[in-house]
Amino acid sequence: MTTLNEHRQPVGEPLGAWEPPPFPPGDVLAGRTARLDPLDPIAHAGALYEVFADAPDSLWTYMAFGPFTDARHLEETLQAMVGYPDWVPYTIVVGDQPLGFASYLRIQPRDGVIEIGSITFSPRLQRTTAATESIYLMIRHCFDLGYRRCEWKCDDLNEPSREAAVRLGFTYEGTFRKATWYKGRNRDTAWYSIVDTDWPALDSALRRWLSPENFDADGQQRRTLRHSREGN
Repeated sequence: MTTLNEHRQPVGEPLGAWEPPPFPPGDVLAGRTARLDPLDPIAHAGALYEVFADAPDSLWTYMAFGPFTDARHLEETLQAMVGYPDWVPYTIVVGDQPLGFASYLRIQPRDGVIEIGSITFSPRLQRTTAATESIYLMIRHCFDLGYRRCEWKCDDLNEPSREAAVRLGFTYEGTFRKATWYKGRNRDTAWYSIVDTDWPALDSALRRWLSPENFDADGQQRRTLRHSREGN
């Protein structure tokens, strides 16, 4: 139903009791298969470099950084991430092994908007339950804090990232042409989002998919995330 103001003009829905959420405090986010620790470049760079050492160079095609020549090179990149005032980076840990990293970025508490980006999974983390759970934990934490909108952005040509966004329940909103550049080339940026009104149903679907009952003794899924989202 459209909301009209006193001039009979259509206007946005009232915010009601919503108030700007806090800046993410950088707490540990723990799940069943993955844990997200606040990124510590000195403590984590060596282990991360080892798990990325055998990754193909194609892993870095759509990232603003990488590949890395040594652990010190990676540590410098991680130090820069930690230093950005509107970023909260995490190391993704499975067992006791750091296997990747991701970050909240472009954090805007005033508007209740937060982005998840710089998602970098080592080959050991890719296509695992822990990979999905790590992003789920970040999305859930975003809405638990009171944010209204969680964003995912990627190079419009990065098909795996676009597919991942859709699989997780993000809605495609359009492509911003010549939005930025990196590695000496243009980037058209595809925008995706989950908003607070989307989240309850998506949360239930993701929790169903992540539940131990959805996996057999070999860790293979019984029901896909798409089927969980469709309620099958």
